[in-house]
Amino acid sequence: MHIPKRNFLEKLATQLSEGLPSHLSAGKKEVKQLLQTKLKTAFSKLNLVTDEEFKVQTKVLGRARTKLDELEKRLQELEHSLHKKHRK
Repeated sequence: MHIPKRNFLEKLATQLSEGLPSHLSAGKKEVKQLLQTKLKTAFSKLNLVTDEEFKVQTKVLGRARTKLDELEKRLQELEHSLHKKHRK
């Protein structure tokens, strides 16, 4: 299940602010907003990618690997052919 980044941070900030002791509950809204801002800043510094971006890049890498394998095989065939010609 994919959770949009904004909803994730908002939900996390809400959970953290709800975990505050009851005597601090008067400033929950302000604490939630502060936490959300701080979390957003911290997560942006982590250089994270979404699950969707990861899956796309995995597919791209898989195609590149397949193409590389094909090219390596073709190179071996050409080298083998070249060696045969020089032996004659």
